[in-house]
Amino acid sequence: MTSTGPSTLWPIGVYAACVAGVVVVMVALSFVLGQRHRDRAAAAPYESGIVSEGSARLRLTAQFYLMAMLFVIFDLEAVFIFAWAVAVPELGWPGLFVIAAFIGLLLIALVYLDRAGALSWGSARGRQPPRPTLRFGENDRR
Repeated sequence: MTSTGPSTLWPIGVYAACVAGVVVVMVALSFVLGQRHRDRAAAAPYESGIVSEGSARLRLTAQFYLMAMLFVIFDLEAVFIFAWAVAVPELGWPGLFVIAAFIGLLLIALVYLDRAGALSWGSARGRQPPRPTLRFGENDRR
Protein backbone atom coordinates (compact mmCIF):
# COMPACT_ATOMS: atom_id res chain seq x y z
CA MET A 1 0.00 0.00 0.00
CA THR A 2 1.09 3.52 -0.66
CA SER A 3 0.87 6.21 1.95
CA THR A 4 -1.32 9.25 1.43
CA GLY A 5 0.60 11.73 3.52
CA PRO A 6 1.28 15.39 2.76
CA SER A 7 4.22 14.46 0.57
CA THR A 8 1.96 12.68 -1.95
CA LEU A 9 -0.92 15.19 -1.92
CA TRP A 10 1.03 18.30 -2.95
CA PRO A 11 0.01 18.03 -6.65
CA ILE A 12 -3.64 18.45 -5.65
CA GLY A 13 -2.76 21.61 -3.72
CA VAL A 14 -0.81 23.00 -6.67
CA TYR A 15 -3.70 22.21 -9.01
CA ALA A 16 -6.24 23.89 -6.69
CA ALA A 17 -4.01 26.97 -6.41
CA CYS A 18 -3.66 27.16 -10.21
CA VAL A 19 -7.43 26.87 -10.69
CA ALA A 20 -8.08 29.56 -8.09
CA GLY A 21 -5.48 31.80 -9.75
CA VAL A 22 -7.05 31.36 -13.19
CA VAL A 23 -10.49 32.17 -11.79
CA VAL A 24 -9.23 35.33 -10.06
CA VAL A 25 -7.39 36.49 -13.20
CA MET A 26 -10.43 35.88 -15.43
CA VAL A 27 -12.80 37.77 -13.11
CA ALA A 28 -10.33 40.65 -12.73
CA LEU A 29 -9.78 40.92 -16.50
CA SER A 30 -13.51 40.83 -17.11
CA PHE A 31 -14.01 43.65 -14.62
CA VAL A 32 -11.17 45.78 -16.02
CA LEU A 33 -11.72 45.19 -19.74
CA GLY A 34 -15.51 44.81 -19.75
CA GLN A 35 -17.77 47.40 -21.27
CA ARG A 36 -19.95 49.57 -19.08
CA HIS A 37 -23.44 50.26 -20.40
CA ARG A 38 -25.59 52.64 -18.47
CA ASP A 39 -28.18 53.39 -21.14
CA ARG A 40 -31.77 52.22 -20.94
CA ALA A 41 -31.64 49.96 -24.01
CA ALA A 42 -28.85 47.82 -22.53
CA ALA A 43 -31.01 46.90 -19.55
CA ALA A 44 -34.05 45.93 -21.65
CA PRO A 45 -34.68 42.23 -22.25
CA TYR A 46 -34.01 41.22 -25.84
CA GLU A 47 -34.41 37.65 -27.02
CA SER A 48 -34.16 36.15 -30.49
CA GLY A 49 -34.32 39.48 -32.23
CA ILE A 50 -37.73 40.34 -30.81
CA VAL A 51 -38.21 43.27 -28.51
CA SER A 52 -40.28 42.05 -25.59
CA GLU A 53 -43.53 43.64 -24.54
CA GLY A 54 -44.52 43.93 -20.95
CA SER A 55 -42.62 42.79 -17.92
CA ALA A 56 -39.94 40.13 -18.07
CA ARG A 57 -41.02 38.99 -14.62
CA LEU A 58 -43.72 36.49 -15.40
CA ARG A 59 -45.57 34.76 -12.58
CA LEU A 60 -46.05 31.09 -13.31
CA THR A 61 -48.57 28.86 -11.64
CA ALA A 62 -47.43 26.25 -9.17
CA GLN A 63 -48.29 23.59 -11.74
CA PHE A 64 -45.19 24.48 -13.78
CA TYR A 65 -42.95 24.06 -10.74
CA LEU A 66 -44.69 20.81 -9.78
CA MET A 67 -44.12 19.41 -13.25
CA ALA A 68 -40.46 20.47 -13.14
CA MET A 69 -39.95 18.74 -9.78
CA LEU A 70 -41.65 15.58 -11.04
CA PHE A 71 -39.42 15.63 -14.12
CA VAL A 72 -36.28 15.94 -12.01
CA ILE A 73 -37.38 13.15 -9.68
CA PHE A 74 -38.28 10.71 -12.44
CA ASP A 75 -35.27 11.70 -14.53
CA LEU A 76 -32.98 11.01 -11.59
CA GLU A 77 -34.39 7.50 -11.37
CA ALA A 78 -33.05 6.88 -14.87
CA VAL A 79 -29.55 7.35 -13.45
CA PHE A 80 -30.15 4.55 -10.96
CA ILE A 81 -31.49 2.27 -13.68
CA PHE A 82 -28.47 3.05 -15.87
CA ALA A 83 -26.11 2.23 -13.00
CA TRP A 84 -27.94 -1.08 -12.56
CA ALA A 85 -27.62 -1.81 -16.28
CA VAL A 86 -23.86 -1.33 -16.07
CA ALA A 87 -23.58 -3.69 -13.09
CA VAL A 88 -25.90 -6.46 -14.37
CA PRO A 89 -23.18 -9.13 -14.65
CA GLU A 90 -22.18 -8.72 -11.00
CA LEU A 91 -25.74 -8.47 -9.65
CA GLY A 92 -27.32 -11.45 -11.39
CA TRP A 93 -30.88 -12.54 -10.64
CA PRO A 94 -31.17 -10.83 -7.24
CA GLY A 95 -30.31 -7.53 -8.93
CA LEU A 96 -33.00 -8.15 -11.53
CA PHE A 97 -35.61 -8.66 -8.82
CA VAL A 98 -34.51 -5.52 -7.00
CA ILE A 99 -34.66 -3.34 -10.12
CA ALA A 100 -38.05 -4.85 -11.04
CA ALA A 101 -39.35 -3.87 -7.58
CA PHE A 102 -37.82 -0.40 -8.02
CA ILE A 103 -39.48 0.12 -11.41
CA GLY A 104 -42.75 -1.24 -9.99
CA LEU A 105 -42.56 1.32 -7.19
CA LEU A 106 -41.96 4.07 -9.76
CA LEU A 107 -45.00 2.94 -11.73
CA ILE A 108 -47.13 2.93 -8.59
CA ALA A 109 -45.96 6.48 -7.83
CA LEU A 110 -46.76 7.54 -11.40
CA VAL A 111 -50.27 6.08 -11.19
CA TYR A 112 -50.79 7.82 -7.84
CA LEU A 113 -49.67 11.17 -9.28
CA ASP A 114 -51.96 10.70 -12.27
CA ARG A 115 -54.97 9.92 -10.08
CA ALA A 116 -54.17 12.83 -7.77
CA GLY A 117 -54.26 15.14 -10.80
CA ALA A 118 -50.63 16.24 -10.61
CA LEU A 119 -50.06 15.33 -14.26
CA SER A 120 -53.26 16.92 -15.58
CA TRP A 121 -52.89 20.14 -17.54
CA GLY A 122 -56.47 20.35 -18.72
CA SER A 123 -59.62 21.41 -16.97
CA ALA A 124 -60.76 19.83 -13.74
CA ARG A 125 -63.64 17.97 -15.40
CA GLY A 126 -63.88 14.42 -14.25
CA ARG A 127 -62.07 15.13 -11.01
CA GLN A 128 -63.88 15.71 -7.78
CA PRO A 129 -63.17 18.93 -5.90
CA PRO A 130 -61.16 18.59 -2.72
CA ARG A 131 -63.18 18.11 0.44
CA PRO A 132 -63.13 20.89 3.01
CA THR A 133 -60.94 20.09 5.97
CA LEU A 134 -62.70 22.30 8.50
CA ARG A 135 -66.30 21.66 9.43
CA PHE A 136 -68.23 24.28 11.32
CA GLY A 137 -71.00 23.40 13.70
CA GLU A 138 -74.36 25.09 13.67
CA ASN A 139 -73.34 27.22 16.66
CA ASP A 140 -70.46 28.74 14.70
CA ARG A 141 -72.65 30.09 11.90
CA ARG A 142 -73.90 33.63 12.23
